[in-house]
Amino acid sequence: MSHIIAVDGPAGSGKSSVSKAVARRLGFGYLDTGAAYRVLTASALTAGIDLDDESVVVQLWESLNYQAPTDPDGQIFVVNGEDFTDLIRTEGTSSHVSRVAKHPRVRQAMNEGFRSLADSIAQPGIVIEGRDITTVVAPDSPVRVLMTADEDVRIARRQAELGGADASSLTQRDNADRKVVDFMTAADGVVTLDSTHLSFDDTISALLAIAQEGLEGGMEGAL
Repeated sequence: MSHIIAVDGPAGSGKSSVSKAVARRLGFGYLDTGAAYRVLTASALTAGIDLDDESVVVQLWESLNYQAPTDPDGQIFVVNGEDFTDLIRTEGTSSHVSRVAKHPRVRQAMNEGFRSLADSIAQPGIVIEGRDITTVVAPDSPVRVLMTADEDVRIARRQAELGGADASSLTQRDNADRKVVDFMTAADGVVTLDSTHLSFDDTISALLAIAQEGLEGGMEGAL
């Protein structure tokens, strides 16, 4: 079974960019589970499906011809032969993701897919990041990290990503998702990495150090 580095955290905490950087350093795969929820949401909106109908949303997920990308430098999202890479990052998609993610059966089906992908990946390990990776998807992983940062810092980072555009919806989406899963509090055995006062490079180094300790030196040469 592949080594799994499980990373949770709110939007703007740096978990995506840092997780990708760590995956590159280790030669690991990378899985953005939030992007998978965006893919499903965009697909449902495109098909005109009722996002509040759990059974229909589950059926849609199971019918999609979609393979999550695991190359940290090749995050292209293709659904039924169509490139959804830009579509899943639009505000029109983002504002509805919580309606899809709230369904227990949807989360169960997707989590099973995430675990299967991790088991079959060719690389020696994979960095999986999202909301409930440390507690549900990979609770037995030797490396489980909750990445966080002060809210004002997270909003500022997201605004920078958006070229200065309003990022107030970040808090709204986090609050909606917190009704489904607690990704703001570290569960037992999960290490908290607060990036509020850390640079990007320092945050990468901190996560690599946590990974090295958690993997008990098994990947020490790669670090």
